[in-house]
Amino acid sequence: MANWTYPQLSIDDSKLGKAVVKDAPVSTRDLYNVCKAIRGMKVKEARDFLDRVLKHQESLPFWRYSHGSSHRSNISSKWRIKNGRYPVKAIKYVLRALDNAEANAVSKGLDPDSLKVIHIAAHKSLTLKRFMPRAFGRATAKYRRTSHIEVIVGEA
Repeated sequence: MANWTYPQLSIDDSKLGKAVVKDAPVSTRDLYNVCKAIRGMKVKEARDFLDRVLKHQESLPFWRYSHGSSHRSNISSKWRIKNGRYPVKAIKYVLRALDNAEANAVSKGLDPDSLKVIHIAAHKSLTLKRFMPRAFGRATAKYRRTSHIEVIVGEA
């Protein structure tokens, strides 16, 4: 199995908590917008924001891959964008990665209240290619796309 390489940061590894979720059955397009929204936030603040999006109390802004997403009245004006969505599946996997990174940081002796999301990214993973039989001897491609999520948290 291949090794995972994290980005090179100018911070000592003893002050960081890292985590990766591999082959998550989530769209990389949804993960891109979730990651962009919480990058730079404190971990507690990011978790609260994502919980509000899961409960449909606040909309997650979609900067990219936003074709078809409508304007939302419950989106915060700090984002300076009006269209958003509620990517529930993507948020569940990002929360899992955040929890793992926070646990790794706490096990190194870092304070959980001062942790900040230093780096978060989504990468395209395997695509399982299948075919669904159709009428008159034809077939339709059926792709199952997966993604990797990497998170690095550190003390602010």
